[in-house]
Amino acid sequence: MPSLPRLHRRLPALLVALLLAGAGLPALAQPRPPAPGTVQAIEVVGAQRIDPDTVRSFVLLRPGDPFDEDRVDRSLRTLFGSGLFRDVRIARDGGRLVVTVVENPIVNRVAFEGNRAISSDNLANEVQLRARSVFTPQAAAADRQRILDLYARRGYFGARVEPKIIELDQNRVDVVFEITDGDAARVQRLVFVGNRSFSDWRLSEVVTTRETAFWRFLSTADVYDPDRLTFDRELLRRFYLRRGYADVQITGATAEMLPDRSGFVVTFTIDEGPRYRLGPVRIESSVRGLDGESLRDALGVSEGDWYDGQAVERTAEAIGDAANLAGFPFVQVTPRVARDRDAGRIDLVFEVAPGPRAFVERIEITGNARTQDRVIRREMRLAEGDAFIAAQVRRSQQRIRDLGYFGQADISASPGSAPDRVNLNVTVTERPTGEISLGGGYATDAGFLADFGIRERNFLGTGVDARLAATIAQRRSQVDFSVTDPAFLDRNLAVGFDVFLVTRDLRTIARYQERRQGFALRAGYEFNERLRQSWAYTLVRRNVFDVQPGASLFIQEQRGVTTLSQIGQTLTYDARDSRLEPRDGYVIRLGTDFAGLGGDVAYLRTRLEGAYYIPLEAIFGEQDYVLAFLGTIGHLQPLGSRRDRIIDRFFLGGENLRGFRIGGAGPRDLSTGDSLGGRFLWTATTEFRFPLPVPQDVGLLGRAFVDVGALSRVPGGPNVVDDGRPRVGVGFGFSWRSPVGLINLDFAQAVVRERYDETQVFRFGFGTRF
Repeated sequence: MPSLPRLHRRLPALLVALLLAGAGLPALAQPRPPAPGTVQAIEVVGAQRIDPDTVRSFVLLRPGDPFDEDRVDRSLRTLFGSGLFRDVRIARDGGRLVVTVVENPIVNRVAFEGNRAISSDNLANEVQLRARSVFTPQAAAADRQRILDLYARRGYFGARVEPKIIELDQNRVDVVFEITDGDAARVQRLVFVGNRSFSDWRLSEVVTTRETAFWRFLSTADVYDPDRLTFDRELLRRFYLRRGYADVQITGATAEMLPDRSGFVVTFTIDEGPRYRLGPVRIESSVRGLDGESLRDALGVSEGDWYDGQAVERTAEAIGDAANLAGFPFVQVTPRVARDRDAGRIDLVFEVAPGPRAFVERIEITGNARTQDRVIRREMRLAEGDAFIAAQVRRSQQRIRDLGYFGQADISASPGSAPDRVNLNVTVTERPTGEISLGGGYATDAGFLADFGIRERNFLGTGVDARLAATIAQRRSQVDFSVTDPAFLDRNLAVGFDVFLVTRDLRTIARYQERRQGFALRAGYEFNERLRQSWAYTLVRRNVFDVQPGASLFIQEQRGVTTLSQIGQTLTYDARDSRLEPRDGYVIRLGTDFAGLGGDVAYLRTRLEGAYYIPLEAIFGEQDYVLAFLGTIGHLQPLGSRRDRIIDRFFLGGENLRGFRIGGAGPRDLSTGDSLGGRFLWTATTEFRFPLPVPQDVGLLGRAFVDVGALSRVPGGPNVVDDGRPRVGVGFGFSWRSPVGLINLDFAQAVVRERYDETQVFRFGFGTRF
C-alpha cells in the first residue's frame, strides 16, 4: 500500500485523468438543470367536476415554454370567459405553473314565485338557465331581463324581478326568481291622425290593438304591446292599399303613457295620398306559343276598379296558374304599374315571360316528431322529378295546413345540386290533435243537451281520425263511434266505419219516438282538387215506438221494428274559397241512396244540394259582407210493392225553413194534427250576411234571410192534406262567437203559410265545450 505522502503527490494527476475521461464519454454525462424562467409543469388545483386537462386546454402556456406574463394574463381571461369558473388564479412555483380554480356552481332547479300574469311554464321557456346548467351571475341577470321583457310585451311595465340564489351542498344552487307582476298597462285610447277618407272607428276595426273595455276580460287585445303596434302599422297599410291608396304611408305608431300612469294613448299617423282607379289592364306574353289574350279569363281586376294591391297579386298568381294549366309550366308573371297622379289612374300590365326551368330534386320534411312523413307527403301536389310550379307549392302548403295537425306549416325552396334543381323544405310545428270534451247547451230542436267526446285526429301519427261521442238531450240522444283513414294504404282512398245508436223524441211533431242502431261502412276518393265522391253501406235496425193513442192511423200502422239495408253515394264539386267560412265560390252535392239489398224497405232516394256565395267586399269594403244562395231538391221513390216508411221521408221546417217548426209545414193529418212527412222536397234560401256595428273582436255577425220551400206526396187518405204549395219565411238572425261557445239566434215570420201549419218565430242554439 502506497504511503500517504506519495498518494497526495499523485492526486492532481488523477483528477486530470478523470476529467479527461468524462470529456470522452458524453453518454454518461448527467442532464443539465432547466434554464431559469422555463415552465416545467402545469398543476391544476381546485377542479372538482371539470377534468384538469380541460382546465389546461384554456392555458396558453405549455411545459417547456418560457414564462410569459402576457400569455399568463390572456390565459386568465380565457379561463374566466369560459363561464365555468367563479374565480381563477395563476401563480408560479419554481418551474411549476399552478392554476387554482373555483368552479361555478351547478343549477339544481329554477323556480318562479309571485307570478300570476304569466305561467311558470311560459317563464321557464323564456329563461336560459336550466337544471344541471352552469350558474353565473351574468346568466341570472340576463334571464332577469328576459323576464322583464316578456312582462313588458304583455303590458306589465311595472313588473319587478329579483333573482335569489340558494346555495346547496356539492356546489349546487337553486335559482328562484321572485316576481311582482304589477298592473297591466292597457290602451285607454286609439287616435288616428291624417285619416281623411275613413273614420277613426273604421280604422280601429282594422288594427288588432283595442281600447280597454269591460267585455275584454278574456282578451289581451287592449294590453299595450310594441310588437303588436308594428303589426298594426302593416295592417293599416294593407287596408289602404286594397282601397286604391297606392301611395299610402303609415309614418308613425307611438304610445304615450297617461299622466296618471293608468294606461296608454296609442297614436297612428297616416299619409293617405291620392286614391287611384285602374286604367287599361293588359296581359303581354313573351312566351312562345302563349297568347296573352287567352289568359284574360284569369283577370280578377278590370278597368275602372279602385286599385287593390292584394287583388293585383292574386291576379298575377291566377294568370300564372292558368298558364300552367295551358301547358306552360315555366312562366313568370310580373305586374307593372304606371301611375298618373294628376288623373288618379294606374295603368296595369301583367307581363308573362319565360321563367327559369327548374325541377324538384328532393322534398325534405322537418319538425314532424310524431306525424309520419307519408302523411305529409301525400298532401304534396309535387313529387321528386316534377317541374317546380309555384301554384302547386302554394296548394301543397294549404293542404298540409288544412290537415289541422300543425300549428304552422311552411314550404320553402332552396337551390339543389344543379342550377335547374330545387329542393323543397317542408317545415311543420306540431300541435296537440287529441281532444277530450264536455259540453252543454240548448237547441230549439233538441232542448237542453249535454255531450261528451273523445277524439284523436292523428292516431299514432298516421292521420287516422278516431272519435267516440255521446249526446244526451231532451228530445234527442246519440252515441257514435267512428274511425276514418283519409288515405288508406297511402292511396287516394278514404275508408272508415261508424257504429251508432240514436233516439229521437218526435211526440211533439208526430206523436211517436224512434230508435236507430246500426253501422255504416264508408269509402271515398278524389277525382281532382274539387271533385270527390264517397260511398257508404248502412245497415240499421229502426224501431218506431211509444206511438201515442191519439196519433194518426198513418203513424200507428208504422209502429214496430224494420231493418234498413242501404247503399248510397255522394258526388261533390266544391269550388268554395273555404269549407268552414265560405265567402266566395260554390258547391254542388248529388246524393243517392238505394235501399233493398235485404231488409224490410226498398226505395231510391235522391237529394241535390247547392250553394253559391258572392263576396260583397268590393262594395262594402269588408270581407264579412256576403250574399249566399242555397237550394235543395229531394225525392223518395218506393220500389216494388213495399211502402215507404215515415222514418225515411223528408220533413220541412226548422233548419231548412225558418219561421216554421220542425215538420211544421207540409202534409198533415188534420184530424190529429200530426205531420206525415213527404216524398218530394224543395227549398231555396237567399241570405245576406254582414258584420254588426260593434267591435270586431266581440265576434258578432248578422244575417237577413228569405226561406222558401214546399213538401208533398204522401199516400192519400181521409183528412190528409197534401197541397205542395210553397211556404215562405222571412227574418233575421245573429251569430255570436262568445267566450263560452257559439250562440245562434234567428227571428223569422211565416209570411206565406197554410192555416194548419205550425210556426216558430224564435230559434235559439247554444253550446260550449270545455
